[in-house]
Amino acid sequence: MEHTYQYAWILPFIPLPVPVLIGVGLLLFPRATKSLRRMWAFQSVLLLSIAMIFSIDLSIHQINKNSIYQYVWSWIINNDFSFEFGYLIDPLTSIMSILITSVGILVLIYSDNYMSHDQGYLRFFAYMSFFSTSMLGLVTSSNLIQIYIFWEFVGMCSYLLIGFWFTRPVAANACQKAFVTNRVGDFGLLLGILGFYWITGSFEFQDLFEIFNNLIFNNEVDVLLVILCAVLLFAGAVAKSAQFPLHVWLPDAMEGPTPISALIHAATMVAAGIFLVARLLPLFITIPYIMNLISLIGIITVFLGATLALAQKDIKRGLAYSTMSQLGYMMLTLGMGSYRIALFHLITHAYSKALLFLASGSVIHSMEAIVGYSPDKSQNMVLMGGLTKHVPITKNAFFLGTLSLCGIPPLACFWSKDEIINDSWLYSQIFAIIALFTAGLTAFYMFRIYLLTFEGHLNANLQNYSAKENTSLYSISLWGKDLKTIKKKMDLLSFLKRNNNESTFFKKTYRIEENEKRLTPPFIILRNFGKNSVYSYPYESDNTTLFPLLVLVLFTLFIGSIGIPFNDQEMNLDILTKWLTPSINLLHSNLQNSFDWYEFVKDAIFSVSISYFGIIIALFLYKPVYSSLQNLDLINFFVKKGPKRALWEKIIKLIYNWSDNRGYIDVFYATSLTAGIRRLAELTSFFDRRIIDAVTNGVGLMSFFVGEGIKYIGGGRISSYLFVYLFFVLVFVLILIITT
Repeated sequence: MEHTYQYAWILPFIPLPVPVLIGVGLLLFPRATKSLRRMWAFQSVLLLSIAMIFSIDLSIHQINKNSIYQYVWSWIINNDFSFEFGYLIDPLTSIMSILITSVGILVLIYSDNYMSHDQGYLRFFAYMSFFSTSMLGLVTSSNLIQIYIFWEFVGMCSYLLIGFWFTRPVAANACQKAFVTNRVGDFGLLLGILGFYWITGSFEFQDLFEIFNNLIFNNEVDVLLVILCAVLLFAGAVAKSAQFPLHVWLPDAMEGPTPISALIHAATMVAAGIFLVARLLPLFITIPYIMNLISLIGIITVFLGATLALAQKDIKRGLAYSTMSQLGYMMLTLGMGSYRIALFHLITHAYSKALLFLASGSVIHSMEAIVGYSPDKSQNMVLMGGLTKHVPITKNAFFLGTLSLCGIPPLACFWSKDEIINDSWLYSQIFAIIALFTAGLTAFYMFRIYLLTFEGHLNANLQNYSAKENTSLYSISLWGKDLKTIKKKMDLLSFLKRNNNESTFFKKTYRIEENEKRLTPPFIILRNFGKNSVYSYPYESDNTTLFPLLVLVLFTLFIGSIGIPFNDQEMNLDILTKWLTPSINLLHSNLQNSFDWYEFVKDAIFSVSISYFGIIIALFLYKPVYSSLQNLDLINFFVKKGPKRALWEKIIKLIYNWSDNRGYIDVFYATSLTAGIRRLAELTSFFDRRIIDAVTNGVGLMSFFVGEGIKYIGGGRISSYLFVYLFFVLVFVLILIITT
């Protein structure tokens, strides 16, 4: 065991050779490096697999021995200052390292096919491998300064990967927005680190916790200063984990490739903020005000993320707001002091949401074959629907991920989310009601995403679509209906001509004789237009893409079992509690020593019923059960015409506008902060040009004119010079006498 721990320092550096070798290869041997590019994907997967095996080995030691290992060595030594580098191996480190490596491997395998036709293939894998190095370095860090260094590396990788397609203005703006927003939190994090060093004189976690607890116990520190420094530390976690009010960058970050969304913005990087709060929880738990703030920010984010996901048309943005809401659950739980439950939900959510993002990427790839390479169409759920029979494996994987996130037993997120809701009742009834209501909203919007994408309202009548566009209740699907049914409703040729610039479902018209060999089945041949035309149907992804989905399905099905209690000789513990024993002891919390299945089932029935209620509402709105509802106003179906119907229409429109406009928070930032900063910059520029530059230029001009005038006075006579000199002396003397 000791031998394994001694070499744990190598863990963050295992994936590092890939970006180094790719960079050197592109610099010295660009042609050979590009020709062997698939080899780099294999090396990335291989090295990260080695890191995963190492992480699993460390975790087994953690579970069996219940120990914490730390090794440090001095880097900078001065009389009053000593800075040390090192690594810390504890349950939190081992959990995060397994998440990073396991999800990372699956994403890299997935990316090999997903990015195979992209010109930036090598650059993508270099960024991904360096991101893995940065995240592993972050979670193994033994002090705050070391965490901050890797924290910035992670932010840099996020910036590069969000803006991976930097030639697209939308992607370039998205990575800039993520960079600026995270700079706010990172600056606060740096100030908080320096503040706590000023208070305790140490960056090391164990020394920091011990010294700070003694200072608090003896009342030897200013409480306001402590609260301020703790808030600044928490600001870094707020920005990185997309918590209110610094959440605005996360939905825009979906402009990056879908594998990036799965790894960085669902499973790992956004979890860095949760990791930081969990790492510093022994510090925060001694400050009740900060714990209340953490739980408050968490519950606001839970509700806000769920409401903003209600009417999103972009499938990835809908999942992004879902991620934001689930991260709010974790932050709420940490604010309540429930360390184990927060990490439990972190684990279950990471695998479930990675599954959903990768499945959405499979759908997007299929859609790109239809509508062309246009993210505004290939990711728009309103243009999907009826995909079930064309992408059955992807559909089933997405369906299981949806059920898990809705909290349906026995899938992964059910076990963790139910514990969060139960603990919320003990902490605050208001928070518990909001958390429970949000669980119903989660079930609603997740099934909305599923139904719009794979089922939808199979209606090719665009006039009906135009009427319902503002409510986003319907999905159009030409491939969801039989071709004969479509031709009965409208002339297909006129349909294609009329909607060529709006709702194009077909990629391009090909001549059979010219491109027959290059077409990828399945495709449909239409012989109505005087010549053969070929249109491609959506089709299932290949095995390289589907394999990570199937593995993540297994995780989604069974990872929740680590939180189910088993019979231990001494006490009734689950694997996760036994794993986290050293960290729980550090927090001076009691281990879970009893588990009442009757109480658990009774509480679970209530929370699951709420989720089923949300699912039923989604089914009524987005997949009408009765054929008579196909062309019926749904509001009129439930509420007859009158004042009540008008009120319901206003409420629905209000909710839709709130969600579609992102809660008007981006608008507020644009009008207040962005516009205000721009006006301040313009005012500063005016002051610089008209005042500062004017004074400088005025002095120069004055010197020029004075010199030009004096040169005519100089005639070479000393008496004239003395006269001018005495004249000005007299003037200054008179001024001095008058003023005094």
